[in-house]
Amino acid sequence: MENLVIRYAEREDLEAVNKVREQVNEVHVYGRPDIFRADGWLLIEPNIYTRFDEDSSGVIVADIDDEIVGFAVVQYILRPETSFAKARRFYHIEEFGVDENHRRKGIATALIKFAKEDAKKRGFERIELNMWEFNEGALAFYESVGFKTYRRYMESYVE
Repeated sequence: MENLVIRYAEREDLEAVNKVREQVNEVHVYGRPDIFRADGWLLIEPNIYTRFDEDSSGVIVADIDDEIVGFAVVQYILRPETSFAKARRFYHIEEFGVDENHRRKGIATALIKFAKEDAKKRGFERIELNMWEFNEGALAFYESVGFKTYRRYMESYVE
């Protein structure tokens, strides 16, 4: 995409980012209505401003001709050593999405490429993210850009 620009967001981009975040929320509500609230979107909408203002996080956007078509909310995590785990530093993709009208055009791949380059510049050796198992398209995408499962959450319903 010749007009695609991946960059850190400006505050004025955040309303458009929230429109894509709302689409991502709808995917989660549809995929796991037993967990996600349809009205929960109203509660999480302001969180993007918090992440934008924190020194330990950032908002990356995909911009085509001044239209925000994708985003990644990232965090720079420094975990101290504990009695059971070594200290860890990692670049965490907390949220990720591409506008439903712009999927399958290389935007998500460009966002991940930017995140990997940014992580390297910041001295991180790894990027982590989590995703919901029902989202098979997301799993296929993340695997195609080099992510591997290293931990899994499981559930069992009691009958």
